[in-house]
Amino acid sequence: MQFVPIESYLGKPSTQGKEYNINYSLVTRKEDARCEEEDVSKQEEDGDRPEKVMIWEKMEKEEKKKVWEPLSETFNVAGQEITIKLALDSYGALIWPAARALCEYLENNKEEIDMMDKAVLEIGAGTGLVSIVSCLLGAWVTASDLSDVLGNLRYNLSKNTRGRCRYTPQVAAMAWGHNLQRNFPHSVFRYDYVLAADVVYHHDCLDELLVTMEHFCRPGTTLIWANKVRFECDHTFIQRFKDAFDTTVLAEVPEEEIIIFKATFKTNWD
Repeated sequence: MQFVPIESYLGKPSTQGKEYNINYSLVTRKEDARCEEEDVSKQEEDGDRPEKVMIWEKMEKEEKKKVWEPLSETFNVAGQEITIKLALDSYGALIWPAARALCEYLENNKEEIDMMDKAVLEIGAGTGLVSIVSCLLGAWVTASDLSDVLGNLRYNLSKNTRGRCRYTPQVAAMAWGHNLQRNFPHSVFRYDYVLAADVVYHHDCLDELLVTMEHFCRPGTTLIWANKVRFECDHTFIQRFKDAFDTTVLAEVPEEEIIIFKATFKTNWD
C-alpha cells in the first residue's frame, strides 16, 4: 500500500505561508485555551465539572484503545473458538470472503474431504484461517505465503492450534512461480491436498499462481480453490484453470459470488 503525501494534493506551501499558518495556529490555540478556561470556570460554577471530566477521560481512553488495540475476528469452527489477528497494511493480513466459505465447506463436508492425517499445503495463507481449520480437522499443515506476512501468520497459527491439534502446523515462505523445484522438489514435497482461497484478484502474478498450482497438484493430489469472482480477469483465470486440470465445482455461494473448485492432475490432454 502506497501512502501519498498530503502535499501532493494541496501543493507544497511557501515559506511565508508556513510562517503565517504557524502564527495563526498559535493564536488559535491561545483563543481555544482561553475559551476552555472560561468553559471550565462555568462548569465549576455549575458544580458539574467532575462528572463531565470523568466522561471525557473515559471517552478519550476508549478512543486510544481503539487506535492501538490490534484488530481481530473470532470464529467458531470444528467445536473450537478461533481468534484471528488482522492488520490493515497488507492483502495477506485480512480475512477474505472465500476463506470463510472454504472453512465452512471443509467443516460441513468432512466425509467427502477427509483431512484426518492428511498432508495439506495452503498457498497464499494470509492470516492462516484456512490452515487453522485444516489443523483442527486433523491435518498436517504447511501454510505458505510471502515473507512479509509470515509473522502474523505464525502468531495466528500458534495461538489457535497449540494444544488443540494432532500436528504442529509449519510455515513456509513462498513466492509464486519462483524457485519452486529448488525449494519444494517433487521428490520431497508431496501433499494430499493443496488449498487456496481468494488468491485470484486484480494482481500481476496470475501466471505465476497457475505455475505454482501445477507444480504442487501432482498425481494423487487434490487441489481445492475457493474464490470470489470480481473481475473479468477472474473469469479468464478460471478458464485457464479448467484447461490445466480436471475440475469440478464443489459448491457455489451465489449471494457472495463465490465458487469452490476441486481439481486434480490432468491425465488426458486434448
